[in-house]
Amino acid sequence: MNQLSALQLLAVAVIPVLFAITIHEVAHGWVARRFGDRTAEMMGRLTVNPLKHIDPVGTVVVPALALMTTGFLFGWAKPVPVAMRNLKNPRRDMMFVAAAGPGVNLLMALFWAFFTKGIALSGLSGMTALFFLAMGQIGVLINVVLAIFNMLPIPPLDGGRVLSGLLPPRASSKLDALEPFGLIIVLAFIFFGWRYFQPVIFAFRDFFFGIAGF
Repeated sequence: MNQLSALQLLAVAVIPVLFAITIHEVAHGWVARRFGDRTAEMMGRLTVNPLKHIDPVGTVVVPALALMTTGFLFGWAKPVPVAMRNLKNPRRDMMFVAAAGPGVNLLMALFWAFFTKGIALSGLSGMTALFFLAMGQIGVLINVVLAIFNMLPIPPLDGGRVLSGLLPPRASSKLDALEPFGLIIVLAFIFFGWRYFQPVIFAFRDFFFGIAGF
């Protein structure tokens, strides 16, 4: 990927980033529907059409700036609405709804690892091969980043939802009370602590490439 300019890298990243964040959100809505909440379906969010999920800032501006200035991808989509009151067992079911997004990101990371392996064995060469190899590598990386980041136990991230369902009701209520401050906590973590997670990210990235035979 080092052979690509910032603009070329941005062009390569568009497809994997859009699919990573889109399918992440669809997974939340699909699992919620399975447990009785059809809110996302009624609002037209159970679709892989990225236009239904794009957040102008989180899906376009932030990833572009992050990639062009740091070489590191980060972004988000519009959250899929989930009405907990419609779930059959709200506390338990919400854990599965929340975990579905990061879970599908790990599956997509595996897909992109095998995609990259396929390109490497395809006989393609030159800029065409470089383009698709970079796409596969970014696909693995962005999905690993989304899975790990979203499973941090900070509300309103998915990990916060999962932890809330695991805790006793009183402790769960205290954790949920942090949600209004969640964005501040997340931004502080990104600024001060994210670099400490990079070895974990790269370890997961290498794990998926290892499964694919790299």
